[in-house]
Amino acid sequence: MSPSEPTRAAWAADFAAVAADNTTREYPYASQHTTVSPDDRALPVELHPAFATSYDWHSSVHMHWLAARLVAFGLPASLEARITTILQAHLTADHLATEAAYLRSASHFERPYGWAWVMRLAAEVTSSPVPAVRALAPGFVPVVDAIEDLVTRWVDGAAHPVRHGVHSNSAFGLQLVLEAARSLGRDELAATCERAAREWFGADTGWPFAWERSGHDFLSAGLAEADLMRAVLPPAEFVPWVRAFCSEVRPDDAILQSTVVRDENDPQQVHLFGLDLSRAGAARRIADALRAAGSSPDGLADLLDDAAERLLVSGLAASVGEEYYSTHWLASFAWDAMEAREHAVR
Repeated sequence: MSPSEPTRAAWAADFAAVAADNTTREYPYASQHTTVSPDDRALPVELHPAFATSYDWHSSVHMHWLAARLVAFGLPASLEARITTILQAHLTADHLATEAAYLRSASHFERPYGWAWVMRLAAEVTSSPVPAVRALAPGFVPVVDAIEDLVTRWVDGAAHPVRHGVHSNSAFGLQLVLEAARSLGRDELAATCERAAREWFGADTGWPFAWERSGHDFLSAGLAEADLMRAVLPPAEFVPWVRAFCSEVRPDDAILQSTVVRDENDPQQVHLFGLDLSRAGAARRIADALRAAGSSPDGLADLLDDAAERLLVSGLAASVGEEYYSTHWLASFAWDAMEAREHAVR
């Protein structure tokens, strides 16, 4: 049984075991491929030689991100060697070139969630302190080039964002792309994301948090948006923006409470474990930004900090459980929330 203390050191080996299993498990695989002819019958591994594991493409991408992140954090030697070997086998230049070509040929494939995670993976590999992982970075250049083009066309052609709490959510995708673009020195792409965020969300006020959630959300549309604007706006702008945006938040709101999952074998309901974990990370980062700016409007930072601790614990056990609908993706969100938590410790 995994340790109960929600720290990276306590959970790293368990998450590494999950990541190693997921990134080598080819089936079941939910392909999002659009068949174009009777002869179009390629196997997932032929279409996606880098990311044909962990149930679906986007989950495979962020499990590879988790694997690379864990190697950088530090693991027992045997686990580190195993995961590094998996990364080297999957993230070859040839495999990534095939992925880049596929992305260009199917411009709506995995928009924007998968795009966001592959950018985050590219940034992680490129900045990794582990030479064997960092050596894989050149192979990501055509993938990042493709995503830059796709994101630019997407935001230039969309008058409105998508605000659902699932994969299509625009704010979550923009945030991950933005932060990866900054890390990778893609200044034009970062500026594109910042412009889109201001255009789509800059005037939002009084977000109705009481209306969240649906039965298969794994993101809070409101917290994802506030987390994005934290990354976009300078402190002097962010504080009044978030004060107005979160004006409807109350201490007893459901947005601050753990979810109820009655059937842990239901693939829609288990999204709610991810909702708790993603809210935990976003809430902590927003609270940190408020405190760094010297402001805690209406006690918002305290409310978010308190909720983050509760929400992190809520989804942890499912991250390393027996149900593949949970374990093929949850640990990456748990790790992200733990990072936010430990960076907040003073």
